[in-house]
Amino acid sequence: MTSLSGCLGGGTPFPSGRSAYAPSENGFAEQPPGVTAQSSAIIGDLASRRSVLPAGGAYDQVAKAVLGYQKSAAQSELVVKKLTAQAKSKNWLPTLKPGVSLTSLGDLATSIVLDQVLFDNGAKRAEREYAAADVELAAVNLSSDYNDKVYSALAHYIKARQAEAEGAAATQASNKLSEYDNIMRQRVEGGLSDMSEQRVLTQKLIDMQATEAALRDTARSEIAQLESMTGGAAVPARGIDALNIPDPLPDALSVKEAEGNRGLTVAEAKISRAGLLPGLSASASVGSGKPDAGVNLGTSSGFGFGTGDQLKALDAARQSAQQQVEQARQEAYQDVVTLKSKLTAAEAKQGRDANVVAEMEKSLALYTEQYRLGGRSLMELVNQFENYAEMRQDLAGQKYDIALIRLEIARRYGLLVDGSVI
Repeated sequence: MTSLSGCLGGGTPFPSGRSAYAPSENGFAEQPPGVTAQSSAIIGDLASRRSVLPAGGAYDQVAKAVLGYQKSAAQSELVVKKLTAQAKSKNWLPTLKPGVSLTSLGDLATSIVLDQVLFDNGAKRAEREYAAADVELAAVNLSSDYNDKVYSALAHYIKARQAEAEGAAATQASNKLSEYDNIMRQRVEGGLSDMSEQRVLTQKLIDMQATEAALRDTARSEIAQLESMTGGAAVPARGIDALNIPDPLPDALSVKEAEGNRGLTVAEAKISRAGLLPGLSASASVGSGKPDAGVNLGTSSGFGFGTGDQLKALDAARQSAQQQVEQARQEAYQDVVTLKSKLTAAEAKQGRDANVVAEMEKSLALYTEQYRLGGRSLMELVNQFENYAEMRQDLAGQKYDIALIRLEIARRYGLLVDGSVI
């Protein structure tokens, strides 16, 4: 994979500057000053972003595996847009085309016609701006595609680790319930308990074993899906990594996409507007007939009764594109506020539940001692343990839910993949 600047062919001119081409001494339009690919604000922003995945960690290994294996149509699209922009960057040059005509005497007259735009109300520059905006939008799509792929793979990885952690807690609970079940069987055989209590306890054991099996199946399924995304690459055995989300965050990828679409809309409006206004071009032909040269003044679209309204509509389209950027920025802000609130609530719940589990563990120890001294029945002890086991299993999975929220924030802001890797 190449860098963003590499995909854009660093040094290839993306035009900007004058809206019309001033005639030079020889009568042809000069090349307007241009800007390089690196000067694109959108692409420069994407290229400067750094991944929040700790280098060498489990997340980093998964990300490298999926990006090394997965093919991206967005990358091919970016190459196409870049080549198109390179072609458009030369549209200020004169054009040559062959001409063939039939004379009144029945002879064929061939010629080479050279056309040069002298004044076009910025149409040529707008075409180059459109091509450059197309490249920017393709770069945003590529960044989104890579971040989505990494997020999807890491989500499978985290869910697999979550199922394993909850499964480990379920296994411990199942083993303990099995001990209680054996004690209950001995009590029934000794006439100290009846069969109804044994059936209740046995059912609790069966339910816990079913939960344990289901969690094992979930872990295997998530790992299988992850391996399908990485071509069977080995899955890291380590747990989850801490993500250091920057504050403040950069613009969300949805905002950069809206800005790219705004560039397309504005350039398209400029092209349409230039077609409604008169332009000036020069042409010359050389061939079997005598040389001919001339200057042309006219419009590509022609004038009509609705021309004024068309110009107003084009201005409205530009304003609408800007409003869509602002709307995308507002929606991104609302989304991140919601995610951060959800993250804060999940972290607070994790702290509360950890305290509850610690207290339940003390209560369980007390129940166990009271049972040993004859102050509690075995079923009371089992019910207390069951509540503790369920709470402990839920707590074991909470940190993975928190990790998924952090991962979602990083995905929306394009922080799962280095800009230099895109």
